[in-house]
Amino acid sequence: MAKSKSFHHGDLKRALMRAALEILDEDDVAGVTIRAVAKRAGVSHAAPANHFPDRRALLTTLAAEQFEWIFDAIQAGSSSDDLMPIDRIAVLFHVFLQFGLEHPYRYQLLWRYDLIDHDADILREPADRVYDFLTGEIGKIICRKTVDPDTVAVAIWSMMHGYLDLRMTGMFEDRQDIISGKPRAQAILSIISDYLEGLRAAP
Repeated sequence: MAKSKSFHHGDLKRALMRAALEILDEDDVAGVTIRAVAKRAGVSHAAPANHFPDRRALLTTLAAEQFEWIFDAIQAGSSSDDLMPIDRIAVLFHVFLQFGLEHPYRYQLLWRYDLIDHDADILREPADRVYDFLTGEIGKIICRKTVDPDTVAVAIWSMMHGYLDLRMTGMFEDRQDIISGKPRAQAILSIISDYLEGLRAAP
């Protein structure tokens, strides 16, 4: 039986989130249960109910925090006025790549529609900020309107997610492009950049 501790209202929620993140990193999402998180935080299994009525709410909040971290990292990496839109898109690409490779279980949680509520405001808002950042930068580039920014964003997102997923599963290795000499991720970004430059051109 976990030994109960005294927490202020906000302190308990933060302690539960820290515990949930530790378990996620160690055991994947399967290990993140209300009972396990309460035990790790040192409180009774009933204590989390004030903040998380069920496991889905807990995991949704955990995923929302990861999207907030990702957005903050993108903002920090793209804050310079000297950066062009394609440079800011590259920041987003590399933030996701680094996040996924360093924290694979956290990254995988973000896309688990069976476990988290993507319609919840707490999750939708930070996720939308990330997506809106991408479409906003694309919109600054596109002049020749053959497709809308959302279509381009979906293409970039799919390429980024597909490459990262295959890296995480071990299907792809971290190699260099033999023509350009660039790391593979950087070479993929070059493809994206060339495509966007093509959309910039007049018809």
